[in-house]
Amino acid sequence: MQKQLTIRDWILYSLLSLLILLLLLVMYQIDRQWMKLTEMETAMSEQSQDMRELRSAIASGGVSAQFVSASGASREVAQSFKRAYAATRLPDYASGDWSVDAFGTNLKTITPLVSTDAYASNVQSYVLESLITRDPDTLEWEGLIAKNWKVSEDGLVISFQMRDDVSFSDGEPLTAEDVVFTLDFIMTEAIQAPRDRAYLEKIKDVKANGKYEVVFTFKEPYFEALSLAGGMPILPKHFYAAYLKEPQKFNESKGLLLGSGPYKLIDPKNWTPDKGNVELVRNERYWGDVQPSYNRILWKIIQNDSARLTTYRNGDIDTYSARPVEYQELKKDAQIIAKSQNFEYMPPVVGYSYIGWNEERAGKPTRFADKRVRQAMTYLTDVSRVIKDVFLDYAEPAVSPFGETSKQHDNALQPYAFNLDKAKVLLKQAGYQDRNGDGVLEDKAGKPFEFKLTYLESNEDTKRMVLLLKDLYARAGVRMIPFPQEWPVMLENLDKKDFDAITLGWTSGIETDLYQIFHSAQAMSNGDNYISYKNPELDRLIVEARRTVDEGKRMPLWQQAERIIYEDQPYTFLMRRKSLLFVDKRIHNIQMTKLGLNLGSLPLENYVPAALQKYTQ
Repeated sequence: MQKQLTIRDWILYSLLSLLILLLLLVMYQIDRQWMKLTEMETAMSEQSQDMRELRSAIASGGVSAQFVSASGASREVAQSFKRAYAATRLPDYASGDWSVDAFGTNLKTITPLVSTDAYASNVQSYVLESLITRDPDTLEWEGLIAKNWKVSEDGLVISFQMRDDVSFSDGEPLTAEDVVFTLDFIMTEAIQAPRDRAYLEKIKDVKANGKYEVVFTFKEPYFEALSLAGGMPILPKHFYAAYLKEPQKFNESKGLLLGSGPYKLIDPKNWTPDKGNVELVRNERYWGDVQPSYNRILWKIIQNDSARLTTYRNGDIDTYSARPVEYQELKKDAQIIAKSQNFEYMPPVVGYSYIGWNEERAGKPTRFADKRVRQAMTYLTDVSRVIKDVFLDYAEPAVSPFGETSKQHDNALQPYAFNLDKAKVLLKQAGYQDRNGDGVLEDKAGKPFEFKLTYLESNEDTKRMVLLLKDLYARAGVRMIPFPQEWPVMLENLDKKDFDAITLGWTSGIETDLYQIFHSAQAMSNGDNYISYKNPELDRLIVEARRTVDEGKRMPLWQQAERIIYEDQPYTFLMRRKSLLFVDKRIHNIQMTKLGLNLGSLPLENYVPAALQKYTQ
């Protein structure tokens, strides 16, 4: 039986219909808002792309050589970007593709200050920036984040005027407060940065004078004051300040890396060594007058030399640093030559390799605390034969921390020549004789002269050198035990001073400050004087040289210091090696500068022409 609708029913139906209508209207409005948001995102993306294309057009000569900012203002390209700008004007210039290289060892950490090796420093150079930088052609300082600077007559005060358009990769502006914070952060004792503090302790204070001026005041004159203040990589306060409350978390971190440079970590907080590779991506917010050419920078971890060569041969990495033993054959290899640019050169600021003799272990002096023993070990280390037999003459002997062309070097000093007889005499004077006829020297207590020489296990040339030295040392009755280690383990043992002797290398610069490595104040835990070498007269000369601004007066002081190191032999200085480099022909605009090849260290200058690109993302 059908029922008629009552007034109450009509009211309920009307309310329900109204509710449905309102719901439809709300859904429609939300859909419109979503479409609007999508349109805005698309427009912003197009504007960003337009800006990149505009900058590329500027650089390639399509418009005037002016940098055009997002606000529409224009200005001349800054001096520090002139070389990169010139690259973008080349006919085949194109942005895109990846730069892919390899590290021969695992990285322990890439966190600034905590990291101590050249591999991590290489990664950081793409991410962190400083107030000033070196012109690779003239070696003069030029502004980067600083527009200009002024040095007081007494050299104690340096004022930097900063650019006001610089931001970190997360979009936060870089200001004078970040510079002030960086110094304060480093000088905080709880932060594991003893190496940096060793230099920066020269600075009395740094203050922000407004948002874009920063003023450094030094305690006393310092010959590298401008380099010290202007070359300090700037850390973002908003990112790192939290670790002042948790310093141990910072000290133990593996991948806390954020800066204002042309590239960035995808995740600036969570890189770890177990990820294997190190990968940086283009900083789309990069403030520079020239934008980075590569979309990504990738370092693969390939510890085996043969595997690295195979990877290069297959086109999966862009460069291969050849071992001397294979170099001549590779130059005859048709496939390698067809795909490669070949560079054989001694880098202008090449570093040196050495054997460091640990003079103190567990708080007690070792046999290497005796200068006569160290001198004897140097006489037994036939560097000329090592260079000839292992490195096939693609190296030159190192006399000291200073290169032969450096003004710091005393040309009267010559490399120690192999001399078995002198070594035996010195060892006998130090109390070592073969007391039981077993062919091994013993001290007065009958303890044999035996030690472990630590070296990087993945380096085949170093392994060959160590085995050669083992035989040479045995001729004098010294038993050396080769002791290969992985890179992270080596670094840990260096910090603990837990080794007998070690062979490693130091990078070099235009003028070398000896304080970090040889001053006794740095013979501390985590300091770089990890062999615990101490000489009061050397300490005095280093301090005097550092405070002498006049180059003509400073160089004789460095030469006096060099003569003490030459006499004491805290290191047995080995060699400076040539670079034997093959680079894939797809990489263009590789040039030699006074700082070496513009490959990697100047990341905005190299590129891959569009026709040769193979990575699309």
